[in-house]
Amino acid sequence: MKLHFLKTLFWPSICGLLLGLFILSYQPGGAAPGDFSAAVEKAAPAVVNIYTTKVVQQRHPLANDPLFKHFFNRSGRARQHLERSLGSAVIVDKRGYLLTNFHVIKDADEILVMLQDGRQALASVIGSDSDTDLAVLKIDLENLTAIQAGQPEQARVGNIVLAIGNPYGFGQTVTQGIISATGRYGLGLSQFENFIQTDAAINPGNSGGALIDRDGKLLGINTAIYTQSGGSTGIGLAIPTDLALRTMNDLIRYGRPVRGWLGIEVQPLGTGTNGVVITGLARNGPAAAAGLQLGDILTEINGEKVGDGHAGMRLITDTRPGETVRLGLLRSNKPFSVTTKVTMRPEQQGG
Repeated sequence: MKLHFLKTLFWPSICGLLLGLFILSYQPGGAAPGDFSAAVEKAAPAVVNIYTTKVVQQRHPLANDPLFKHFFNRSGRARQHLERSLGSAVIVDKRGYLLTNFHVIKDADEILVMLQDGRQALASVIGSDSDTDLAVLKIDLENLTAIQAGQPEQARVGNIVLAIGNPYGFGQTVTQGIISATGRYGLGLSQFENFIQTDAAINPGNSGGALIDRDGKLLGINTAIYTQSGGSTGIGLAIPTDLALRTMNDLIRYGRPVRGWLGIEVQPLGTGTNGVVITGLARNGPAAAAGLQLGDILTEINGEKVGDGHAGMRLITDTRPGETVRLGLLRSNKPFSVTTKVTMRPEQQGG
């Protein structure tokens, strides 16, 4: 009887204790499900607003008319006016290096950066790359907060993400969504495309801002939206952090992006078919030197299938000049392989 009494007293007490601990775990100080304030607090100080100014020469519409141009030529100079634009950028290094989009700062004569804490600074352009639509800026301020890099290669469709930027000049704004797709390419937005697609609301002014994960780490640089109205339609695109940081480091160290090159032009064999047919060969390129011919079918690079060519070509551009790659090919339906050294793209040689 006494033992039974102890059992009835013991188990309710244990259950009550466990319930209490469970409730305490959701008290203030721990983030509740769906609360991303901690991620925003961690990342937001590293996202800045950008305001650019460009001096534009403007001539009267009749200045080139044969009947009137001599009247306008007397003035000697065209009129000037200022064009202003806005965007966002991300502090990725405490020394003052920022990443943004090339189109945000293109042809700008002055770039003003405004931090979340209210400080302002003029930025200088360290380098830019139109092929990836990226640019690196530098500001000289103390006590900067740099964002922590995430792992976009591990991002999965359905993961929750947040976009931080300066839409329409409203000031820093945060929107939430999910990753809708990864590895988007063939959109004609830049030469090297490998976008993360998200439905987080991205509007004009968000370009150059941060796409972060639920831990506040940088997954990508927001760069474009698909829209017919100019506003957000739920299709936003971001450049993955790994590509952005690699480009940034090259621009800082070499003044230009450093990419591998084989000297081939290719076309996919067909949808769902692995392999690309070589349709063009640079005369002095590594592929021609290795004995490749027009009509050869490239199937593998370093043992990895090339698919429709996009993944394979990205592997080549990610290879450092001077490094060796092994190519698997077909010629007249007979497999063979060659080894060759990747070189630098010709337009990059000599600086």
